[in-house]
Amino acid sequence: MRAADLRADVASAATSAPGLSARGITVAIAGRAIVDAVDADIRSGMVTAIVGPNGAGKSTLIRVLAGVDRPTAGTVVWQDRDWFGLSRRARARIAALVEQDSVAELPLTVRMAVALGRTPHADFLSGVSRRDEEITDDAMRRAGVAGFARRQISTLSGGERQRVNLARALAQDPRLLLLDEPTNHLDVRAQLTTLALARSLARDEGLAVVAALHDLNHAITFADDIVVLDGGRLAAAGAPRDILTPELIARVWGVHATVLTHPRTGMPVIAFDLPPDNTSDPLENS
Repeated sequence: MRAADLRADVASAATSAPGLSARGITVAIAGRAIVDAVDADIRSGMVTAIVGPNGAGKSTLIRVLAGVDRPTAGTVVWQDRDWFGLSRRARARIAALVEQDSVAELPLTVRMAVALGRTPHADFLSGVSRRDEEITDDAMRRAGVAGFARRQISTLSGGERQRVNLARALAQDPRLLLLDEPTNHLDVRAQLTTLALARSLARDEGLAVVAALHDLNHAITFADDIVVLDGGRLAAAGAPRDILTPELIARVWGVHATVLTHPRTGMPVIAFDLPPDNTSDPLENS
């Protein structure tokens, strides 16, 4: 059975399944809470954006949700199962995390790097299967890296490496896809293409997709749900159009915001500017 057929078979069931539920997540380092008592619900078939200023705890929370790092306190449940009660390999069969430059220094070709995504599913006695090969090829095509499959990772640009990272995650065939600043190093078209693919994976194939984003316009355009962090705490959560108000943006990011309407798509577009003296309350005189 081809990879596309396998995806289609599970899509409808996955979209109706519960996703990941996190409660009271706290991560403390040297006595300081980087993430402090955060709740988050990640729904299958939806894109959840995690946003916040630099240092808000986005990457730390992503790594907990991915099952890479255990929280200091709190619980994470995947479809009624204790997330950290599963083995590391079992979690890796469910969740794929795309971090920045995670394969950049490895002495591998692009195809070899992408094929690493099959490791959690590998049968080390029988070796690489035809299905593994098909899924790897399909992942490279979907991420737009098939054209340079034979190139060494070290020869790629930052944007190309980021697409290889995404292809490796797709080869993992996850049900939960976590993206930490997936548009970093990408040009405008590649940013939009990557986020459109993430949305397609959620809506068409039933994946639970989480993306840590800096661009609030990307969040309001591509996400179904949004989690706003500020200083490690949960500032707001819900539908992006309801949550990303000028008042909240002023409070969390310290800038003026005006919500406009895109003349072609009808989607909200947020325009930003600094307060007049760059120090005053951005809500004053708004």
